[in-house]
Amino acid sequence: MPTFFSTSKRSFKDVGAEGEQIRTTEFLEACELVVSLFDLLGSTAFAAVQKDMNGNIKKIRDRQNSHPNESDTLQNLCVSELVGGKHTATEGLVWLHRGLEFTEKALRKNFNNPNEELTTSFTNAYGETLKKHHNMIVKGAFGLAMKACPYRVDFYKKLGDDETEVNTQLGEWLTALELTNEILSRQLAGISWK
Repeated sequence: MPTFFSTSKRSFKDVGAEGEQIRTTEFLEACELVVSLFDLLGSTAFAAVQKDMNGNIKKIRDRQNSHPNESDTLQNLCVSELVGGKHTATEGLVWLHRGLEFTEKALRKNFNNPNEELTTSFTNAYGETLKKHHNMIVKGAFGLAMKACPYRVDFYKKLGDDETEVNTQLGEWLTALELTNEILSRQLAGISWK
């Protein structure tokens, strides 16, 4: 039986990292899966999250398209952009990474705690990740989005009919996303554009 993960174009487990280098094209395609994952949450409250993530994906892709020889990896893309005195794609990557960390932590919390509802997992993950970067208006919007999360059982059914297969694939996807986020955290910690 197909699952959300088996029918996707690219997963984070397909991104791979050669040493600490993350391939740009594969990374962006895997990020598009994250954006579509928010569709399964079934609430228009997450539209702002999707719009933000799509905007940051576009910033990175625009840089990659305009400077393909310098953009094979995210690290090369950022270094070449910053050397040129710009930071649009790099800033986009910082914000995209924050959104990925939020998603990773929310789903990991929920995956590890089978009795926890998504609302709790997402609210706690938001407090650990994005909340410190947001103003009061955005915090309020996110608070509403967290309350609009579907019931856990409904969300997991949308991931696929075979519960065992869904859990296996979600676990693998989360592990790969965590690895990608760890590499990005190390890389982005040393980047400054201000």
